[in-house]
Amino acid sequence: MPAAGALTACGGTSTRGGGTEKGVLKFVYMGDAEQQAQFKQLFAEFNKKHPNIKLEPQGIPSNNWATFANTVSTRIAGGQVPDIIQIATEGQRIFASKNLLEPLESYLEKDQDLVDDYFNDIDPNLVKWNTEYASHDGKTYYIPGGFNTVCLYVSKEIFDRAGVEIPADGAWTWDQFRAAGEQIKAKTGAFLIPAGSGYFTDVMPWLTTNGASTLNEGWTQAAFASPEAIEAATFVKGLIDDGLAPKPGGQFDAPTQMSKGKLATLAGGRWPVIDLRRLKLVDKTVVVPWPTNKGNGSPIGWDAWPITKVSKNKAAAWTFITFLMSKDAATYFARIGGTIVPARRSVADSPDFLDNAPEHSERLSDAASYATPIPAPDRGSETQKVIEEAWLKVLSGNGDPTQTLQEANAKLGTLL
Repeated sequence: MPAAGALTACGGTSTRGGGTEKGVLKFVYMGDAEQQAQFKQLFAEFNKKHPNIKLEPQGIPSNNWATFANTVSTRIAGGQVPDIIQIATEGQRIFASKNLLEPLESYLEKDQDLVDDYFNDIDPNLVKWNTEYASHDGKTYYIPGGFNTVCLYVSKEIFDRAGVEIPADGAWTWDQFRAAGEQIKAKTGAFLIPAGSGYFTDVMPWLTTNGASTLNEGWTQAAFASPEAIEAATFVKGLIDDGLAPKPGGQFDAPTQMSKGKLATLAGGRWPVIDLRRLKLVDKTVVVPWPTNKGNGSPIGWDAWPITKVSKNKAAAWTFITFLMSKDAATYFARIGGTIVPARRSVADSPDFLDNAPEHSERLSDAASYATPIPAPDRGSETQKVIEEAWLKVLSGNGDPTQTLQEANAKLGTLL
């Protein structure tokens, strides 16, 4: 998941601790300066409920989750071990497999009603994936939290100026999308979509909507050279060749270009809403699912909260996690501008999430029902590098799609 590392918390009301737990609690999370400011507001809410727990949070800025996971792993190896770590999909399996985390079964059993209330209000896929992809031995090491999928933020103004209709039901095909781009280019001169090489936002949406991925379902074999993956890369390269997407490389600030009438759509999860609010584009955009070739698709990555095995204050750590699971915390964070989709559907469908957001922002939450977990094996940062470099090579015209993805696929096979 991209730099959308702001925290969300979802579920029933926290009942654990009741303000009686004590001690120092170290919490590490991914966050730049702006996200850290949002976190601090949520931490203040926690301390109101649990004043005897001294929370020592540390935000680590990072360009992606794989790099964040490596940074935290290095710190732990050096003896800097937190009590709780915010870990996204890209780092969950490797942390669990290194025997760094405490199994949560005993905590779940003690607060079964709270856990049931929470799990009953999140997408069933998150519950399933929490063990299937985040555990190496079938035990529960994480409580899944908020997530991001990828849809398109579509400029109503540019589509209207070009005389192109935005699909009201959100259903459009690759060919229809391309045809819209041709008309938009002819009538307004605007690009249809950026064409980058980001694993989450640029590669996986095209693969998943064509029935493809980078690895197989179990993340045990490379699948980046399938005919469907090659077709996807070729299609995107065609958008660039025909001037419907800017050439890769250099700086292309998508939200700013959209505000100037030079870009019709941009990809993202919840995080683009921050720029759209700043640029006063909220009422001028609508969220639409990614166009499809073989079926609906989107990558998904989710936050999760474990307790480290060496934590000396596990009771307080569980108290903090139950706070993060609480509906109050989820609602509060949605109100202050969190950059991730609340896991609890009741919050994602509420005005706290949907107000001051583009029309049909609920589609980000709906996408969890058909999304594909972002493949993140143990050597996740290395596999991501191979994938992004190969995709960029194709889009830049420096490599034949078939040969380039076959070569990348062979490299991926050595990393699994």
